[in-house]
Amino acid sequence: MRPKFIFSIALILVGSVFVFVNLGISAADKKKDELFRRVELFSDTLAIIQSEYVEDTQPKDLIYGALKGMLSSLDPHSQFLDPDTYNELRVDTEGKFGGLGIEITIKDGKANDRIVKIDNELTRDITLTEAVKKMRGKPGEAVGLTILRESEKKILEFEIVRDIIKIKDIKEARVLEDGIGYIRLVEFRENTPQDINATLQNLTKSGMNALILDLRNNPGGLLEVAVKVAEKFIEKDKVIVSTKGRREQQNMQFLSRLNRPILNLPMVILINEGSASGSEIVAGCLQDYKRAIILGTKSFGKGSVQTVIPLGDGSALRLTTSKYFTPLGKAIHGNGVIPDIVVEEGKIQLIPQNELKQEEPEDVFKELEKKDKEDVEQKSDKPFDYKSDNQLMRAVDVLKAVRLYKGMLDS
Repeated sequence: MRPKFIFSIALILVGSVFVFVNLGISAADKKKDELFRRVELFSDTLAIIQSEYVEDTQPKDLIYGALKGMLSSLDPHSQFLDPDTYNELRVDTEGKFGGLGIEITIKDGKANDRIVKIDNELTRDITLTEAVKKMRGKPGEAVGLTILRESEKKILEFEIVRDIIKIKDIKEARVLEDGIGYIRLVEFRENTPQDINATLQNLTKSGMNALILDLRNNPGGLLEVAVKVAEKFIEKDKVIVSTKGRREQQNMQFLSRLNRPILNLPMVILINEGSASGSEIVAGCLQDYKRAIILGTKSFGKGSVQTVIPLGDGSALRLTTSKYFTPLGKAIHGNGVIPDIVVEEGKIQLIPQNELKQEEPEDVFKELEKKDKEDVEQKSDKPFDYKSDNQLMRAVDVLKAVRLYKGMLDS
């Protein structure tokens, strides 16, 4: 009887394992069945629209619309790119196109001039890429913009003529005072590493012995370019940024590879709430290695990686595939980079409304447009006035203090 009892237990155990494995397979099959049912629902809806909708529809338009909705439901940064939009994205990184020469972004609660209409079409329900596409076009053609200037509570109308726009990733580069160099980098594009190299060489020839890298309102750009900028200032074979995603191949580390980095140049990096993505990679990296002092206000906190995946008809998917982490493992996404020294931007005091001269609306618009034109003309001839920039002047003070302290230690 004893062997039979043991054999019975073995059968029960084998049966238990079989049931467990079978349950796992059933769960996977159930998930696939759910997907197929939903796809069937989608195809049924598509067929009903084509046969019953009041107007004739094009399959391409329906599919593209569905894909746009699908990608936008994932997160604010994932996007379906139709062929034209995909081409616009590629143009952005090349640095030359026909457009207006203005910078725009979507950022709730922190806008200055808000574009509310483009050629009399409301911008409420269009994406940033679509807005850019509407404003770009053939040089010599005009586009009408309706602007809400929130600081003055005024609606302004502009007609701007398109021209060939060559994007400059470095908007300002000079030695300010006492050998303190200044570089304002506005985006990370394909030509940025070469431009940074040339600029650093020129500033060094001009007597630069300390550097302020201004990344305020820099929205990012190409990941590999941000890595190349960061590696100019840290030792070789150091982790600059790591990415972590759902799949193992999305978990990567980007290391510094430069043989002759600049290691002895005191640095301050300026950031604010408009500094995102690539800016946060550079600032977070140099902060973790104590290679630069970060000054300003907390950055945006956009630390996710978007991979552009081309599709067969010239369209593409812009899909969030992983998130950024600094060398010390700090998550950038949703957290941002916290400055070592917090310095708020200077505030502009507005004249109370009851002290303003009362005029007819038409006269107000004309006066404001005249004032804007005068401001642009004066600004084009006005030299770079860094002393009026509160955060920039604090950065100058910090670098002077660092050099003074280092001199005291060396003496």
